[in-house]
Amino acid sequence: MSVTHTELLREAQLRVTAPRLAVLAEVAEHPHADAESIRAGVHARLGTVSTQAVYDVLHALTGAGILRRIEPDGSPGRYELRRGDNHHHVVCRSCGAVADVACAVGHAPCLTASEDHGFVIDTAEVIYWGTCPSCLSAHAPSKEIS
Repeated sequence: MSVTHTELLREAQLRVTAPRLAVLAEVAEHPHADAESIRAGVHARLGTVSTQAVYDVLHALTGAGILRRIEPDGSPGRYELRRGDNHHHVVCRSCGAVADVACAVGHAPCLTASEDHGFVIDTAEVIYWGTCPSCLSAHAPSKEIS
């Protein structure tokens, strides 16, 4: 049974507003989008909405645990719906494309720290870096037919 965006907001004790619903819809349709892309999508859905309002909604939804913010090095923060599965990400060094990667090994946190310093670790965030298939094919030397 899938939970609606309205139910997610109510479960987090947040008011159900048009900007919040629009942000959730954008993130659901475009996982790993940055704040500017989300703002543009929300603007297309609602018409007038301030940039600050979208940032405030992203902050509130992330704080409430509805959204997850990932921050690949050299890239703006990106957002996705929190699924509670402790998955990881792979990022293309060339174009910045982001994709989900299942847990590295076993159940969350998927990795065992060499030293936990007394912490009870429940989550690991891993970013794998590489080159996506599109960038690989774009940079592959072309074969000339003689």
